[in-house]
Amino acid sequence: SFFWIKARLLMPDLSSSKFFTSASTITSTTAGASADVVYTVPANFSSIVRYLLLSNGTNSSKKAYVQFYHASNGVYHYLANGLSMSGHSITSLSSFGSLSLFEGDKIVAFKEAGMDLDISLSAEEYYDPNR
Repeated sequence: SFFWIKARLLMPDLSSSKFFTSASTITSTTAGASADVVYTVPANFSSIVRYLLLSNGTNSSKKAYVQFYHASNGVYHYLANGLSMSGHSITSLSSFGSLSLFEGDKIVAFKEAGMDLDISLSAEEYYDPNR
């Protein structure tokens, strides 16, 4: 019973969650730390990204880039690397399922010059003070 209590204290509180939705207009054309931050997991929380939608508002095909920043090792990883989007189109990156993130992790994005890129994201956040 002691081990169950200890394990329970170290787990995120799944009994209550809060939901976060944002929309961002991307202006950056550079990767990594210079990319626009779409979402950052708050302190003492873990998060599950449930929805990630990209929208190209330009008339022509352009490329979009989305990265995941892993705070524990300071490395950026591509979720979409030069994703070619037709003019006035949308692309869902949610078909990958969900993405688990932890305190300080980020979703960042940048675009090809001349593109009008908007990104919508929805996440479920869980209080997780021991992470």
